[in-house]
Amino acid sequence: MADEPLVLGIETSCDETGVGIVRGHTLLADAVASSVDEHARYGGVVPEVASRAHLEAMIPTIQRALKEAGVSASDLDGIAVTAGPGLAGALLVGVSAAKAYAYALGKPLYGVNHLASHICVDQLEHGALPEPTMALLVSGGHSSLLLSTDITSDVRPLGATIDDAAGEAFDKVARVLNLGFPGGPVIDRWAREGNPDAIAFPRGLTGPRDAPYDFSFSGLKTAVARWIEAKRNAGEEVPVADVSASFQEAVVDVLTRKAIRACKDEGVEHLMIGGGVAANSRLRALAEERCEAAGITLRVPRPKLCTDNGAMVAALGAEMVARDRAPSDWDLSADSSLPVTEPHVPGTSHAHDHTHGHGHGHTHEHVHEVSAGNLHGA
Repeated sequence: MADEPLVLGIETSCDETGVGIVRGHTLLADAVASSVDEHARYGGVVPEVASRAHLEAMIPTIQRALKEAGVSASDLDGIAVTAGPGLAGALLVGVSAAKAYAYALGKPLYGVNHLASHICVDQLEHGALPEPTMALLVSGGHSSLLLSTDITSDVRPLGATIDDAAGEAFDKVARVLNLGFPGGPVIDRWAREGNPDAIAFPRGLTGPRDAPYDFSFSGLKTAVARWIEAKRNAGEEVPVADVSASFQEAVVDVLTRKAIRACKDEGVEHLMIGGGVAANSRLRALAEERCEAAGITLRVPRPKLCTDNGAMVAALGAEMVARDRAPSDWDLSADSSLPVTEPHVPGTSHAHDHTHGHGHGHTHEHVHEVSAGNLHGA
């Protein structure tokens, strides 16, 4: 245990300021400060509001994580941070903070991929990821099918959303139903009281000529909105529970069907589901049912690890250290469209040695001596 890498991870790709601390595959701390309430009145995430919230929350959240883990900043073997994809301004806050801590402490810096982190977080729940693993990532910004043979270096996209991501569709349907924001949890709750077969909503991109692994939820969202509008125009009451259940069923039916197909086509026996929508109870239940029927092992982290968090970034950072991947350079920048084929942003300008911990070749000893004491509890 003690010789496993101890890594702090920072996640600021959207509206959650997440700081996690991981030792190997063991989660020691998972501190999150959310600005979701500040965005609720706008019905969606406002990038400038998110960036300012990250600035305010960063240091207190790092302090909370270190205290929860019972470690000091100088104990760390590395600092990992989401370099992309995400909102550019929000990402920059996290990257800047990570660089400052890593530089001052003389620790290696790892800029990692948000999507790859969502896959890697499952190691904190179920142990080492099988290689290969099929990953279905579903959130407000992404609906992706990814094949990972090495989470630190080889993640291949098989399919993605071509318009609205699943989480985005949940938010938009919730808005039409006047259920508030975010839409996923509230629709999940209403759906439990409804009939999933009450309304025959369309299943996008499921025809024989359609892209087998790509997703489209824009047509579904429009169909739901028109159905609700027709009811209201006729002066009829909208059955919120039935609409929620039928819409949700249409989404999870497509997601699970395509994921199982990808596993079978690629000969992969493990399916991991991650991202915020993976917290959806019906998605979990249907995936379990279909995986069991297909002889595929399903891995889904607990709901708190599915939404954006620092633990997932720390998990991938710890894997980078364990596999001796090159740290990022000090000129690491945020990349709002960082492709998932790049699980991390490796540096090129310096050697990777073990000066202290798993440090950089040039660790600025004077900075380390002066600042480590100041950051001891920071």
